[in-house]
Amino acid sequence: MWKLGRLVALFRKELRMVWAMLRDARTPTASKVAAVAAILYVISPIDLVPDMIPVLGWLDDGLVAYLLLQLAMKWLPPELHTALRDKVGARARPAQP
Repeated sequence: MWKLGRLVALFRKELRMVWAMLRDARTPTASKVAAVAAILYVISPIDLVPDMIPVLGWLDDGLVAYLLLQLAMKWLPPELHTALRDKVGARARPAQP
């Protein structure tokens, strides 16, 4: 089972990866749109499952954001994904075609 500290460290690495992806001019527009959509979905008051429903409301935010960010990473060219991963030290793997 994952320890909370390890999970937080992984989350920070992924956030740095997303930030680097958004700032890099080589990032395809589709990847940037998916990443921004993930961020907006998390902070938006409009959800598939309202946050007022304990646990389920938060899980849907996390799941939708995770799926959108995975899609954004999948749309990155493999060489750009590797360069960004090396730049931020993230341990994320490039998506397989």
